[in-house]
Amino acid sequence: MPIEQRVVAPKKIGGGKIGAKKGLSEPEPTKAEKPKKAKGGKKKLVVLVAAVLVVAVAAAAAYFLVLAPGGDDHADAPPRPVAVVQFEARSLNLADGHYLRLGIALELAKTEGGHGGGGDLDAAPALDAAIAVFSGRTVAEVTDPETREQLRAELLTKVQEYYGADVVMGVKFSDYVTQ
Repeated sequence: MPIEQRVVAPKKIGGGKIGAKKGLSEPEPTKAEKPKKAKGGKKKLVVLVAAVLVVAVAAAAAYFLVLAPGGDDHADAPPRPVAVVQFEARSLNLADGHYLRLGIALELAKTEGGHGGGGDLDAAPALDAAIAVFSGRTVAEVTDPETREQLRAELLTKVQEYYGADVVMGVKFSDYVTQ
């Protein structure tokens, strides 16, 4: 059986184009290599819009942070406690053989005057006030959210009578369990 050999001839130089140079020529650039036409109009528009947006955002930020009416919003905010003194939870007797495990924390408005951070604050008056306010109440009373807030306000009043309203600004419950 005869074997047929084929010879593949290289492309013609110049590719048969009119005016093509004879000899070696540079290969034609592919689509990815072709230079893109400059879109001067759209690029300028995008840059202009971006610049306007940056200026608008900067102006809005300056207005709200510096020039906004109402000025000092912190003057209307309630004062924050300087220190919080938490007392160990105690079990208090309720009505009908039930009890309330109550842990309280006092929010201090200031630490001077012997109440250095609350570390040397006498716990006895606060615990005595808690016993006076919560003892003998029914479970229904102490578990009702509205009544609990009334009892907290009453406890705060009693605690402020002893320590002073300028020292204690709030009472928080750190433990509140009934059985």
